[in-house]
Amino acid sequence: MTDRSPLVSVVIPAFNSEQFLSAALESVFVQDYRPMDVIVVDDGSVDRTGEIARSYSQVRYFLQANQGHAAAKNAGIAAARGEFIAFLDADDLWLPNKLSMQIGYLLQHPQVGYVIARMHVIVETGAEWPGHLNREHYLQDPICYLPSALLMRKDIIHKVGLFDIRYRYSDDGDWFLRANDVGVPMAVIPQVLVQKRIHSLNQSHERPTTAETFAAVRASVRRKRHPE
Repeated sequence: MTDRSPLVSVVIPAFNSEQFLSAALESVFVQDYRPMDVIVVDDGSVDRTGEIARSYSQVRYFLQANQGHAAAKNAGIAAARGEFIAFLDADDLWLPNKLSMQIGYLLQHPQVGYVIARMHVIVETGAEWPGHLNREHYLQDPICYLPSALLMRKDIIHKVGLFDIRYRYSDDGDWFLRANDVGVPMAVIPQVLVQKRIHSLNQSHERPTTAETFAAVRASVRRKRHPE
């Protein structure tokens, strides 16, 4: 990219992420894209998450009382200075060409509001595969409908809205459904650009997310049946 490349704000929500945050940040700083505006929103951690984030001079660090990942992402959006916003969960990793490939696509396709990509799953040493996840599906490097793969134009927030803080586990799925419901064009970069880490501390593995996912789908059906 050139000196005229648009600024990308990278929002990293983190909660008790001392075990993973450094690696996540390093995967951001080795990106072959500049300029970046890197934001860590600490969602009330009680470990060394804040200390680690503040040790990076390139990071803008924000601390909030624990409110959940949706609220942390929303705080990052509010603080974002970039024309584009990318998200990275503190326990995931980006491949070095993640931002350049996605920004390149959006610049070439101005009608597209956001892009995602494929992911490769890494099972951490000592971790067991979560019983409610289809292992065969995830071993095929599937399309990643998760924030760590999402890069969007900031201005689509006015159409889609922020992440819904009523969802503790499925706020991302709800956001993608709402983006689809309001007709925001999207695209999938066919390459693997995200590494998803499976470990014993995954928040989304604390319990199956089926109930919240069904609630988000039902809300989407209602919107389609009764558009405003």
